[in-house]
Amino acid sequence: MADDWDEKTVVSMEVAAAAPSGRKRARLIVLAGGNVGEMYEIDPQLVLGRGREADVRLQADGISRKHARVRLEGEGVVFEDLGSTNGSFINGERVMHHALVEGDKLQIGTSVILKFTYHDELDEDFQRQMFESASRDALTQVYNKRFFLEQLESEYAYAVRHGSDLSLLMFDIDHFKQVNDTYGHLAGDYVLSELTRVVTPSIRIEDTFARYGGEEFVLLSRNNPLSAEVVGERLRKSIEQHQFVHEGRVLKVTVSLGIACLPSTNISTPEEFIAVADKALYEAKHGGRNRLVCAAV
Repeated sequence: MADDWDEKTVVSMEVAAAAPSGRKRARLIVLAGGNVGEMYEIDPQLVLGRGREADVRLQADGISRKHARVRLEGEGVVFEDLGSTNGSFINGERVMHHALVEGDKLQIGTSVILKFTYHDELDEDFQRQMFESASRDALTQVYNKRFFLEQLESEYAYAVRHGSDLSLLMFDIDHFKQVNDTYGHLAGDYVLSELTRVVTPSIRIEDTFARYGGEEFVLLSRNNPLSAEVVGERLRKSIEQHQFVHEGRVLKVTVSLGIACLPSTNISTPEEFIAVADKALYEAKHGGRNRLVCAAV
C-alpha cells in the first residue's frame, strides 16, 4: 500500500512527525546575511524574497523577487521553493519541497542563512532581547554601527543592481566636546539620548537610523536627492528648535549634516558611499556649522 502513496501524502506524514508537542510557535531566525538575530513568526506563512510582495524582504545577491515560502501545514511546517533562479538549500542540500524539523538551516541566495525553530513565549522574549542587545546602541537605543553596516551592504547592492535611489545622511552634534567639558559627561549622554528622541518620530519604519560613533549619526533611506535634502533640513530645524534642558540648564544644540546619494558615478563601493557623505559633513562643519551640504552626484 505504501507504493500507492503520493509525494503530498508522504510530506504530510513527515510534517506531522516533525511537529513538536506543547504551545511552541514556529519561527525563522536570521543567522547570516544581514539582520542577524532577527526573528520572524510563521503564521500562517512567510514568503521570502527581495520583492515588495515578500513578507520577509532580503536584499542579497542570488535571491529572487519571490524566492521561497514557509507555511504551516497541519501540525508542522513546510518549506517550498517558488521557482527561484538560484535555488534553495536546507542543511546543504538543494530542495524544492521539504518538511522542516527543529534546527534546520535554510540558505537562499549567496549569503542569507536562516534557522528554523520552535519558540515559546520565554524563548521568544530571550531571542528578541538578544537581537536588541546585538543591534541597538546601549545609550540611545537606536541601531548601532554594526547593524547599520550590515544594512548598508545589502541596500547598496540592491540600489546598484536596480539603479534605484539610496541616500546616506550623516550628521554630528556641533561643539559636542564643549558640552562634555563644560557640563560633564552625564549632560553629554542626555544630549545624545534626547536628540534621538527628537529625531526618531520623523524616521520611516523602512529607514535605518543609527549611532555611527560618538556624537555622529547616520540615516540610510531609499530617497532621491531632493527628498533626502528635505528630510535632512527638517531634522536640522527640529533639533535647532528643540529645547534641551539638563539639570535646569538650557543647552544650545545644533547639528551639521552631509548627504550622499545613489545613483552616482563617483561611488563604486559602500565604503566610498560613507566617505562621500562624510566629506559633505566635513564641508558643512567647516562652512559654519548648523547647516546641510549635499555631495555632488
